[in-house]
This record gives sequence, C-alpha cells and structure tokens, in this order.
Amino acid sequence: MKVSVWTQNSNLTEFNRLEHDIKTNVLIIGGGIAGVLCAYMLKQAKVEYTLVEADRICSGITKNTTAKITSQHGLIYDKIIREFDKETARLYLRANEEALNKYGEICRDIDCDFEIKDAFTYSLEDKDKIEKELSALEKIGFSAQKEDSLSLPFTLAGAIKFQNQAQFNPLKFIAGIAKGLNIYERTTVRELIGTTAVTDHGKITADKIIVTTHFPFINKHGSYFLKMYQHRSYVIALENASNINGMYVDEAQKGMSFRNYENLLLIGGGDHRTGKWGGNFRELEDFAKRYYPNAQIRYRWATQDCMTLDSIPYIGRYSGRTVDLYVATGFNKWGMTSAMVSAMLLCDIVQGKENPYEQVFSPSRTILRPQLAANAFEAVVNLLTPTFKRCPHMGCALKWNQIEHSWDCPCHGSRFTEEGQLIDNPATKDLKNKNKVSAFK
Repeated sequence: MKVSVWTQNSNLTEFNRLEHDIKTNVLIIGGGIAGVLCAYMLKQAKVEYTLVEADRICSGITKNTTAKITSQHGLIYDKIIREFDKETARLYLRANEEALNKYGEICRDIDCDFEIKDAFTYSLEDKDKIEKELSALEKIGFSAQKEDSLSLPFTLAGAIKFQNQAQFNPLKFIAGIAKGLNIYERTTVRELIGTTAVTDHGKITADKIIVTTHFPFINKHGSYFLKMYQHRSYVIALENASNINGMYVDEAQKGMSFRNYENLLLIGGGDHRTGKWGGNFRELEDFAKRYYPNAQIRYRWATQDCMTLDSIPYIGRYSGRTVDLYVATGFNKWGMTSAMVSAMLLCDIVQGKENPYEQVFSPSRTILRPQLAANAFEAVVNLLTPTFKRCPHMGCALKWNQIEHSWDCPCHGSRFTEEGQLIDNPATKDLKNKNKVSAFK
C-alpha cells in the first residue's frame, strides 16, 4: 500500500478549525514536525503562541520521513569546513547533537518506539571521501569510527560510524507532544498583511510569525525560489528481511538508506529532482528482489525534501528586510534533527535571546554557490516551455509523473493530482480549469 508505516501506528489528536478573530504573541504557520516542535518549545517557555495548519498536523512531509535522528548528515562536515570554516562545522555539529539529546530527553515520557542506534554513512567506491570526512571530524573534536564492512548485503569502500544516535516513530512522537497545544487544523492562511494572517473564517493578529510550511509560501522576501529546489525519494518496507541493527545512508545523493522498524526493513532511494526522471519505486523493488528475494513489500511511500544551496538549513529571520517574520526550511533530507534545531533556535530568537547557532543557519547568508546557477537554469527553461499546464506558484511548466500520477513542478517542487488539486507546496492553490487538466498528459 502507498502509505507510510507511521500512518498505521499512530493516533493523532484532532484540533478544531479557527472560526473567529484571535490575537497571539507568536503565530506558527505550518503543522509539520518543525511547527509542532516550535509550539511545544514556546509552551515550555511560557510564550503565548498559536499554530495553524491547512490540513491535519503532520499530514504532509512529516508522515513520510524515515525518522532517523542523527547529527551525521552524510559527509557534510568536510564540505562545511571547505565552504565556510572549522568553527561553522563545529557549531553545526553541536546544534544537531543538542537536538539529538533533546529528543532523548522528551522521549523518556512518550511511547514512540525511540531507540538508540549507531548511524553509518558509507561510500560504495570512494575511500578518499571517507578519509576526508574523518579528518574533518577530528579537526572539530568529534570522535567517529571508520568501518570497512557493514550489515548490508553488498561490498563498499568504507564507512563512518557515529555512535549513540537514534530512531523513532515520528507520528507517535507528535501524538505525545501535541496534546494540549494551541493548534487549529483545516485553517489555511490566505494572506499576510504585516503580521496579521487572514484565514477563511477569522484573522489572527500576531506580534511575530514563524513560517514552517516546508517550502516558504511568501515569494516577495528571501528569494527561496532561487535558494532551494525539491528532491523526491521513495521508501519500501520489507517483511522477512534482515535486522541490520543501525541506520545507514549512502554518501551519494542518489544512493540508498536503510533502517529497521519493528519487524520491517525500510529501504529508501530512487531519488531525483522533483519533476525529473529517476529510479523511483522500481529501483527499490529491483534491489529488494536481488538482495532480499524472500522478503515481501508491506508498505511503500514517497516523500520530498527542500535542498539548500550549501546543505545547511535556513532557520531565522525570513530575510534581512523582514521584521518579526521568521522561517524554518531547507532541511536537506535531515528533517528530524533540523526540526528540533529550528524549534530551539526560533524559540530563543522570538524571545530576544542570543543563540550561538543563529549565524550558522541564517537565511541571509551568501547565496553565491554553484547550485544557484542550476536552480536559475531550471526556472528559466521551465518558464519558457510552452504548455497549457502551468504551476500557479510562479508559472513554471508542469511535468506528468507517470509513477505517481501527478503533475510535478521541476522548478520548485509543487505537485498536483491528476485532476489538478494541490498536493505539495510552495503553490497555495489548485490548478485552474481542473476538469481539463487530465486530458493533457
């Protein structure tokens, strides 16, 4: 079935729709794990807040994660040292280690299948990349181990192990922390006028606003339509496969990831830029047939991630020109720790407290990275492509996704059903002439 294993093992509280005007200190727009954690942290800090979600909380990307909680984000630390400096790498690591520890603290009182596991990043062919990452980690004072073989059914060039990382069931976790939070579901923000949010049934007047809508929906600030693109990936859950006792990810962007959940082996991969061709489910199914011939596919699902120019999330002021408007986005496939970092950092910022990680994650840092040119090229090509099917976000040409039967935007990752109904943002509305859309596949 094309639903994640998490949706079958959780019972999220339902919240009412907003039906009248309200005032609040902090308004959080977007009820994924980042938004819910922001609400949770603000409540702990005794800061007045309100969270609004257009659908149900965690009904978007959060329900489709593989839910690894780790400070090991591929081979990122060598890259950060090369593109920034050792201090930035050290602070990025420390922020994510604090996020990992915070999950451990909260999960002591929540039944969410929280487990301590080692995390591994492996390379199939390039030992030098592993050695460079180990050297980078040594420079910033982190102890990691080199591994030459893993509990995976193929040979590799080498791997790096981070001990004492974690995994869990994200929706059970959200069910545990969301009870008692001030949340309105099925409440879509149609317009922002300063720090007043207009919804279908009431206005929300806030002092400060945090946007946690996966891909930011406000185009006139921050240039996120140039600073990010979306990357689609796929997961299958196998029954009667091996227990690999850890979390594993290929250092290559199009490689595979692995973890266990209960009696299932979760395999992720088949990646591609949203709106482009990729391996998708077929790649994972072929892999399973080859290496786990006696296993059966119990679940399958897909997700997508916002990718930044430099592999570091954008967390902080929405732009250098905005006042009292903040954002958390661009988690680069590492949404669990990045969501917690976002909540801890933004909770401090909206209270006027200093935070040592503010500059590391600042959305206003330089955009002069090679990926910027690639993002701009995709936007220009798809804006100039003549077609009836156009994304309402910024007018890019939509592409038909034969595997998932959806219209996908290669520019920024919006997705729509065959009939034209919105699935994924940054678009905020359905396609026009919905009844005509399916005729143009």
